[in-house]
Amino acid sequence: MGEDRTMGIIDLASAPLSGRFTPRALILALAGLLAACAHAPRLAGYRDALSPEEHVRLGTSYEAQGMRAEAAGQYEAAVRRDPGCAECWLALGNNEFTGGRLKEAEVSFRKALAVSPHHPGAANNLAMVILARNGSLPEAEALARDALLNAGALRPYALDTLANILLRERRFAEAAAAIDQAEAATEDAAVRGQLLETRKSIAAAAGQVNAAEFRDK
Repeated sequence: MGEDRTMGIIDLASAPLSGRFTPRALILALAGLLAACAHAPRLAGYRDALSPEEHVRLGTSYEAQGMRAEAAGQYEAAVRRDPGCAECWLALGNNEFTGGRLKEAEVSFRKALAVSPHHPGAANNLAMVILARNGSLPEAEALARDALLNAGALRPYALDTLANILLRERRFAEAAAAIDQAEAATEDAAVRGQLLETRKSIAAAAGQVNAAEFRDK
C-alpha cells in the first residue's frame, strides 16, 4: 500500500521545526518551553541540585553528541524532579521513541498529556506512536486533530501526521487534502520536500488500490 511517512516527533533538542521519526524539533525554543517547569522546589539536603529544565538541557546536549543513554538518564531525572513538567515527559518520550522503545514512549507521551491536556507536541507524538505501533487509528486521528487546534508553527507537521493516519485508513483524498494544507502553511524547502514524499506515498497507495479494483472487475 505504500510506506507511511511522518515528518517528526516534537523534540526539545533544536528549534524550531522537525522531520520524520528523527529528533529534529517541531517545537519552540527550549527556554520558553521549560519555563513551565521552573516552579519545581529544590529540596534541602537532596542530592539532585539540578532543576528539571537543567536536566533537560543537559539531556539534549548528550543527545546531540549521540549519547542517548546518558540523555535518557537526564530526562528520567527531570521527571522525577517534577512529574508535572509536560516538556520533561515529552523529552523522555522522544528519546524512547527514537530509540525504538515505542511502548515506553507511549507511556511518556500519555503522561505529558495527563499533566498538560491538549499539549500539541504530546498529542502529535502520541498519535505517531499509536500509528507506529499499529494501534487505534480513530484515537490517533483524534489526537492529531487535537494537536492542530493549537499547533501554531507546528501545523505542517501535525497535518503530515494526520495525512499518514488517513493514508493508513485508505482515505486518500482526505490525506492529499491534509498535505495541501501543510504545503500552504510552510515555505521551508526541507519541510516541503518531506511533504512531497508523503504525497508520493499517498499517490502510490491509491494507485495500487485502484489497480487492484480494476483487476477484480
